Order: sequence, then C-alpha cells, then structure tokens
Amino acid sequence: MFTGRFLVQWLASERVHKSVVPVAFWWFSIGGGMMLLLYSIWRKDPVFILGQSLGVFIYARNLWLIRQENSGRR
Repeated sequence: MFTGRFLVQWLASERVHKSVVPVAFWWFSIGGGMMLLLYSIWRKDPVFILGQSLGVFIYARNLWLIRQENSGRR
C-alpha cells in the first residue's frame, strides 16, 4: 500500500510536470496505515498502536479537508 501511494504520486507529478499529491495517495496511505494498525493491535503493542492511530487520523483528516475544499466549504 505504501509503495503504491508513492507510485501514484510520482505518476501524477510526471503527468503535469510538477509535484502534486493526488487524492489516491491519501487512500493508499489509509489502507497501509490501517493494515499496520491492525497488526499492531494483534501484537498488543501500545506504542505501535498509538503511532499508527495518529497516522491514520492524519490521513483521514487530509481527505476530509480535500472533501470540504471540493464541496466549496471552508
């Protein structure tokens, strides 16, 4: 998932010849973060759980901000 997000970002940037972060990047980030979060819960590792929870929250927040921007709200 994390490799996929970088491929998506790279291809999108190459297409427009400037650095861009497409929405798919954040979806891949959430997918990878959720997989690691589930693994950390299975391992019962509180530090790993906290770290992955924060990452998933940030990825979701970015998607929420993009959604608000696209709907004209701010």
